[in-house]
Amino acid sequence: MDQSEFAGRLRERLNFIYGDTKVSEKFLSALLNSIEELRTNTGKNLDKWSEKDIILITYGDSIKRTNESPLKTLGNFLIKYLEDSISCVHILPFFPYSSDDGFSVIDYRKVHPDLGNWNDIEMISGDYSLMTDLVINHISKESKWFRNFLEGKSPGDNFFIEVDPDSDLSKVVRPRSLPLLSAFDTRKGRKYVWTTFSNDQIDLNFANQEVLFEILKVLLFYFKRGAKIIRLDAIAFLWKEIGTSCLHLPQTHEVVKLIRDIAEYIDPGIIIITETNVPNRENISYFGEGDEAHMVYQFSLPSLLLHAFFTADSKYLNTWANSISDIPDGCTFFNFTASHDGIGVRPLEGILPQNEIAELIRAMRSFGGDVSTKRNSDGSDSPYEMNIAYLDALKNTSLGKDNYQVERFICSQTIMMSFKGIPAFYIHSLLGTHNFTEGVRLTGMKRTINRRRWNADELYRLLSDENEHSEIFKELKRRIDIRKQIPAFHPDCKQKILHVNNNTFALLRGDEDDLLTLANISPFFVLIDPQNLLFAKGKDLITNKTVGQGRIALDPYQVMWIEKKEDCLKR
Repeated sequence: MDQSEFAGRLRERLNFIYGDTKVSEKFLSALLNSIEELRTNTGKNLDKWSEKDIILITYGDSIKRTNESPLKTLGNFLIKYLEDSISCVHILPFFPYSSDDGFSVIDYRKVHPDLGNWNDIEMISGDYSLMTDLVINHISKESKWFRNFLEGKSPGDNFFIEVDPDSDLSKVVRPRSLPLLSAFDTRKGRKYVWTTFSNDQIDLNFANQEVLFEILKVLLFYFKRGAKIIRLDAIAFLWKEIGTSCLHLPQTHEVVKLIRDIAEYIDPGIIIITETNVPNRENISYFGEGDEAHMVYQFSLPSLLLHAFFTADSKYLNTWANSISDIPDGCTFFNFTASHDGIGVRPLEGILPQNEIAELIRAMRSFGGDVSTKRNSDGSDSPYEMNIAYLDALKNTSLGKDNYQVERFICSQTIMMSFKGIPAFYIHSLLGTHNFTEGVRLTGMKRTINRRRWNADELYRLLSDENEHSEIFKELKRRIDIRKQIPAFHPDCKQKILHVNNNTFALLRGDEDDLLTLANISPFFVLIDPQNLLFAKGKDLITNKTVGQGRIALDPYQVMWIEKKEDCLKR
């Protein structure tokens, strides 16, 4: 696409977003000049991903050492333990912030001094693809823009959404059980502004073109600093129109398309991912027609996988996985089980019966977890996410207590790795971190339960010793390294769900059904007749043993990656 064609595309997008309002040629011209300076590849689209891609999710200070910047400590940890295992690092917001562990950004362009500096970020991005958050929906009340708003100065005086507190906002969908409007005293008097998440996270007014252009300048800055994957945080809430749900509005989708156009024009290898913790159908709408996100979070997977293990029944997991329609070319899923947030409840809507959801929530509380709620349009509150470390979410099952917690957890991570898409591991899943209840007591935040900060020296001792943490870390790393050598796990390869029995999860991968994932999700021994499978004769790549001569025996929570016999012989 040449420059004039690209400029025409951007103008069309902006005209859709702003309707009859004339698009600012001044802003557009400056934006086009900045984009052209960054353009690195004008050829055809590159291969964005392969079976060798594994993403690590971490805070910049998940591992700390005295007298060393946390980002430097993180970089050293990656070199020591994961150098050849992961391909990408998602460093959660590393900017100066005032709350929400980074998601209330004070300055988009600075690195928080407690974490390190841009040199530390660039050292990591020199070895791994860097995934960076664009916290697009809101900004900290301590930011320069909002301070200018309070004082009636520019830029910022018209960057936020002022609302009459008597307005009917009942249709607005909320992710929190907090007031939607927050009152602030300004030079022009008391103003009520839109705050979707908290009174420290002030929603930006994208109906003002200048706001969009300023955020796009931040996006270009991240590209300049080496970001290869941009995560659009809370993107679904971006556009507001009173009288609507203010969720997934057409202008929001058009902004995603605009961002994708810019990214692909600059570098066809860049990936845009949307973060939309909503029911499955709404979530995958951000693929558009192959013109929006390259990748979306598989938000239903963590909670459905958890339910399957809790009940020792794969029925709902299978039904959901079978329902995933073909996705556009050039798009894939971001597969995960745990993140810095909780395990979503909304993605279960329409998939799991309410009584099953309620029972799962009760179990998570009994395993040491808690639940965060959201505010509904009728003023009531309902569960939004389960706050618990994924390891402890698998502590026991509905069948009672047992001694299979570690095996169950490793099985869950192996199934996650088997799905179509790119696997992502939260650092605390790799490290086998338990509920950080002490942190919850200190912060008063439920999400802190899954946000422990490890002392590097303590962690290194644990990983070099014989214990639960080292067992989980070494086995997951071993399976990651096996997975990276299996072409059938390429994100673009097909998948097919097989129903064997309720205690077993079976998944075929590969365009020629080259690989069978066979997992026992129960605490019982399972025997499987190969005739119930499309194929089962081959080699289990996890144990390196031949299987399929007779009935296949699976120990409790055992997983096999069975490669077709003819494919084994080619290796």
